[in-house]
Amino acid sequence: MAVFTLAAKDLRLLLRDPRSAVILLVTPLLLILVLGLALGEGFGEKPDERLRISVVNLDRGLPTQVTFPEKAWSEVVIDDISATQDIRLEIIRDRAEAERLIAKNRRAAVIVFEEDFSEKMHRCSFLSQKDSVNPFGPNGVQLDRLGASLLTDRTQPVSASIIEQVTQVTLLRVVIPWMIGKAFARVGDAQFMEMVAERLKTAKPIPPEVLQELDPVVQRLLITLTNDTEFQLLVGVEFGATNLFDAKKRDAGIADALVIAKRKAEFQRAVHKAFQNRAIMTRVGKEIAFGEVLTPSVQKKVGPTVKEGVGDLFSNYNFESTRWTDLVKTDARAANTANRVEYKDTVGSGVLNRGALRYQILVPSYTVMFSFFLVLSVGWLFVAERKHGTLVRLRAAPLTRGQILMGKMLPCLVVSLLQGVFLLAAGRLLFGMTWGSRPELLLPLVASTSFAAVGLAVLVASVARTETQVAVYGTLLVLVLGGVSGSLMPRDLMPEQMKTVSLVTPHAWALDAYNQLLATPTPDVSTVLTACGALCTFGAAFTVIAWWRMDLE
Repeated sequence: MAVFTLAAKDLRLLLRDPRSAVILLVTPLLLILVLGLALGEGFGEKPDERLRISVVNLDRGLPTQVTFPEKAWSEVVIDDISATQDIRLEIIRDRAEAERLIAKNRRAAVIVFEEDFSEKMHRCSFLSQKDSVNPFGPNGVQLDRLGASLLTDRTQPVSASIIEQVTQVTLLRVVIPWMIGKAFARVGDAQFMEMVAERLKTAKPIPPEVLQELDPVVQRLLITLTNDTEFQLLVGVEFGATNLFDAKKRDAGIADALVIAKRKAEFQRAVHKAFQNRAIMTRVGKEIAFGEVLTPSVQKKVGPTVKEGVGDLFSNYNFESTRWTDLVKTDARAANTANRVEYKDTVGSGVLNRGALRYQILVPSYTVMFSFFLVLSVGWLFVAERKHGTLVRLRAAPLTRGQILMGKMLPCLVVSLLQGVFLLAAGRLLFGMTWGSRPELLLPLVASTSFAAVGLAVLVASVARTETQVAVYGTLLVLVLGGVSGSLMPRDLMPEQMKTVSLVTPHAWALDAYNQLLATPTPDVSTVLTACGALCTFGAAFTVIAWWRMDLE
């Protein structure tokens, strides 16, 4: 009971002290406000040297299921961009948001895929078709022909040009293989060969030199044909052996066939001379068209052979492919989902930039640092009681050293808890910060931090003898610990070695726990509880040393 009486008395003294209110409540709020207005969009984020490509994807995809691609064409392009090293792909929700970012000079350029992007991409072709799309222009890919656009900030022409070139290169890698593959698939097919034959039917006459080149082929055809016994029988039939029962006619037909067989050498020479006679070939060529040679059967044989021949001629490429890596026969470019992030408004809105990501860092940082400013208030309280002889009179009371220490700590702990809750509530109401997905864990974290801060405050108070010593010891200790721990700068920006060293301070443990709760979508509860345990250990160690060092004289 005496402990609570002593605690109530000290609590009234603390609450009546205007310096405590200014240090513990007003000062951190002012610092958070000033820094929140002054710091830029990237504060608190890890340095990222990758080029940021912002994309708005409104593409509704293809209306029907197709063999290729397996997804919307816009996703194919996005995958290709994300597969590029040193590029960070940012997906923005809608066009209005992108236009707002451009208008406020927060993005140099934004790629927009319109609703019909996939439909127009799928119709890109080198072929002369009624509904085909030619995406190429004098400066590369014409985005408007593909149902795409590039929003640019005129005040950032260099950055916008870089993003435009990345867009051009990516679209070329996507659209060229698709168009080549579609075109090559038509080479040698039935429709293509039929078209060739129709075109050649109007190609009259056949030049005599073309017919002259056919002489060896015709010679081999004649030799093979006249040596065939079945052909000889057919000749005999045609020359009179129509009635096999009439021996006289049959013998006459066979005799005529034998005569032709014996004279085939003379016939071959005559044909050869005719082919070498330009005048004869000119007259013959007038009656024959190229297309008549390309009969349907010939077309079926020639078409695939033409395609294979073109493929063999350009063997370094696979013209039947629809992807760039297949076209140039290189390793596939795998999409990197780690390079894709959803756009988040890190700047906030309104005069105070409410909701800005920076407040998720500033509020907990200064909540932790200023909880340790309790060292000054508690130190001044101890010095004042020494001056007035209150501590000496407490020795005469039936109180142990531990009870006196507990009576001093309880009001400080209450004030520290009120301070922590007040700053977190003010952060939510004034600055629009969020309490994360596990807000219930904030209370034990605030309590653990307060216990560590109160323990350190009592320890300093037990050592300091004058207000000057309190000011020097307390201010130096708080600022040094704040700098080492990362309260004055984001811990994510600190080198890994310094992060490890900073764990000798209670501040660092508290900040890591706050980072889990306020800046991580799915916080690691074990990390938070471990930090709370470490803070309680710090508080207990400080309290024990304070009990050992406390002098009531």
